[in-house]
Amino acid sequence: MSVDRALEGVGGALDDRFRGAKGFRTLFRKIFPDHWTFLLGEIALYSFIILLLTGTFLTFWFQPSMTEVVYHGSFTHLDGVRMSEAYASTLNISFDVRGGLLMRQIHHWAADLFVAAILAHMLRIFFTGAYRKPREVNWLLGLAMLTLAMLEGLFGYSLPDDLLSGAGLRITEGVMQSVPLVGTYLAFFLFGGAYPGSQIIPRMYIIHVLLIPGILLALITAHLFIMFHQKHTQMPGKGRTEKNVVGAPLYPYFMAKTGAFFFFTFAAVALAATFAQINPIWLYGPYNPVAISAGSQPDFYMGFLEGALRMMPPWEWNVAGHTFSFNVFIPAFVPLGLIFTAAALWPFLEQWITGDKREHHINDRPRNAATRTALGMGAIAFYGVLWLEGANDVVADHLDIPLYTTTRIAQVAIFVLPVVAYIVTKRICLGLQRKDLHLLEHGVETGIIRQLPSGEFIEETRPVTEEARAVLESRPEPLSLPPAESDVPAPAMRGATGRLRERLNEVVNESVPLTESDGYGGHGNGHGNGHAAEVGHGAEAEHAAVPAAGEREAGHGDEGGGGGYSATGSVTDQGDGQSGS
Repeated sequence: MSVDRALEGVGGALDDRFRGAKGFRTLFRKIFPDHWTFLLGEIALYSFIILLLTGTFLTFWFQPSMTEVVYHGSFTHLDGVRMSEAYASTLNISFDVRGGLLMRQIHHWAADLFVAAILAHMLRIFFTGAYRKPREVNWLLGLAMLTLAMLEGLFGYSLPDDLLSGAGLRITEGVMQSVPLVGTYLAFFLFGGAYPGSQIIPRMYIIHVLLIPGILLALITAHLFIMFHQKHTQMPGKGRTEKNVVGAPLYPYFMAKTGAFFFFTFAAVALAATFAQINPIWLYGPYNPVAISAGSQPDFYMGFLEGALRMMPPWEWNVAGHTFSFNVFIPAFVPLGLIFTAAALWPFLEQWITGDKREHHINDRPRNAATRTALGMGAIAFYGVLWLEGANDVVADHLDIPLYTTTRIAQVAIFVLPVVAYIVTKRICLGLQRKDLHLLEHGVETGIIRQLPSGEFIEETRPVTEEARAVLESRPEPLSLPPAESDVPAPAMRGATGRLRERLNEVVNESVPLTESDGYGGHGNGHGNGHAAEVGHGAEAEHAAVPAAGEREAGHGDEGGGGGYSATGSVTDQGDGQSGS
């Protein structure tokens, strides 16, 4: 019996019982667009899978207990030293379990990569406007996953109970105690008594291996299902509109590509774990509340908290016997709270400012949304100052400058650099828009100088390609706010709120209009297909039905519809159903 007949028999038997053939055919025909930035989300997903695999391995030997034991293991430098059972079991995994140290390092590198990939993925989504309607919920899910990933990392590297992670736990306890009125009770509840207590490691272990991973798994599943249902956004290009998806089907192209990329990601993490040492707890020793290591640094995603704490001036209030430690509470909650709250509200705030409630399936080029890109770079500069200040002692030591000088510089830079980053980024974006307009008007320089009969020298140019023109013309015109009638403002534009909205609209939509030229600037319709607004529907549909060679195109409503082969050899698939979003 051939393999094909065997598979056919198994498939037929399953379909007879579960009626899944139609669903699988639709699934396999699902079209996925292609762009290198889309891999950032896949890296985050694959890092999470690696974390689950290696974390399962580590749970077989790790002992989440703070019971004191005397160590007599393979690492002789700590022989006879009193330590917690958690620290002793981590040493045992590192030196006595075959492959244990490699698994520990893969787990730690994958955790760092997981958070870094989520950050990069969300920056891509922000700068390209992929959070806009109908994807606001998925954007909020992403913020929730980033928050949980940071907490998961904090609890994870605190589990070995070494001197470095203990310093992080001491900061965590101080942050909890800084919460007015209830802070002391919160710290006692988590630590099981006065610091360090005897319950923090087992409690963090349950949170780390059960609670947060379960929530993350549910959020990732919801995130993927929503993305699958609403269709994946795509970059502007020839033949790509708000009504279609140009790319390759799930089977076999995308499955083969993403499967290979998972192994590439695993290999990269394994190579890093093999050749780059991370978190060598045996060098720090077991945790002792009265000791601390010089130059202690947390993982990169917690550096902002360290920097904020070091930067904040001493500020406390004592009221009615209660101490309000604003020097801890403000840096611990305000900076990150500002960034995350602004990020969560931005899709809805932008929608209110611009009045744009349309669905968007074509991403923006960052340069075409100058204000949004500038705000993002300002937030990055704000975060970067906090992150760098978290290592101010290391910076001061290496640069041989006073420690307090680095703190004073950071206290000024935290206000100045975000503003500078905003202004510079916005000027750059507007300059790039003018460059795009120049290319549309005059074409691409060829480097050929020609002399005219009159003796004048000119440089020859050539028109931009159709693909490049579609990208350059992909910037849609912003919507107008409700106009006034007979000098009477529209109801939505009255009062101080209406005037504020009008002013913010001018700032957010500031750009170099394509229609200001007499060249090719006014030929686009905002969908990246290079057609003028007056081109008929039939001509536009004919153009949209010819994707790039080797790619398949699906209508936004029904990606499982009938398809055929065009004259260029590419697969086209135009759906006529209702939009899934």
